[in-house]
Amino acid sequence: MTSPLPEYTRRRALSATLASVGLTSVMVMTGGGLTPASAATWPTANGSQAVTATISVSGTKDYGMKRLYGSGDLGTGGQSEDQDPILELAPGAVVKNVIIGAPAADGIHCLGACTLQNVWWEDVGEDAATFLGSSSSNVYTISGGGAKEASDKVFQFNGAGTLNVSNFAVQNFGKLVRSCGNCKSQYKRTINLNTIEATYKGSALVGINTNYGDSATLKKITIVGDSSKKVVPCQKYIGNNTGAEPPKNGSDADGTYCKYSSSDITYK
Repeated sequence: MTSPLPEYTRRRALSATLASVGLTSVMVMTGGGLTPASAATWPTANGSQAVTATISVSGTKDYGMKRLYGSGDLGTGGQSEDQDPILELAPGAVVKNVIIGAPAADGIHCLGACTLQNVWWEDVGEDAATFLGSSSSNVYTISGGGAKEASDKVFQFNGAGTLNVSNFAVQNFGKLVRSCGNCKSQYKRTINLNTIEATYKGSALVGINTNYGDSATLKKITIVGDSSKKVVPCQKYIGNNTGAEPPKNGSDADGTYCKYSSSDITYK
């Protein structure tokens, strides 16, 4: 399997070539599913389905690029806490090729390890996805896809384990990933971002809690439209389990908590 960077570079070159002759960007199939040729490229839905109650998923579910959107009790795209999700994944479940439309409620919940492959959020509600589960062996994988219009967080990491996000596009967001800063149960959390295209406006790519031993590794990050470098690659906090607002604890790369070098971040 080829590394993601050359493939990502080829997709960008193809997008630029098409634009030069007046064509639109295209989606390119890779081993990890459809991934963005540019941050502005979004798939077309193959039909839509209103969801009035959370759908439970176990095993593997391929939606074939259908759009799911909330209705009735799930018909909100606001920021109120404790909303129900559109999809709830059992431990080990895989969901692929789906668009979460608006209203999006609380997106997707993973009750344990899960895989989200080529999942797109058109207008993030409370959060795009929330990762739960208390086992340190849990691995949550987001491969391909994208999310936009997240006024707060895209991915909320409440559980224990490792979250891997690769070949992902995000636009107009608060934070791409946040390790829960004030959950009642706190854990050490590991976050890996690889081949991400983030289009400003956004405040931070990742937020972690240094006092719980969190770490974030960033590789092949492209930040678009942020010439002033306002997007913080890795924001550190001192977390708590009392519900209080966690204070910030610096944002420099340090090799222990925030793991990246200047060459890992490209501003365009």
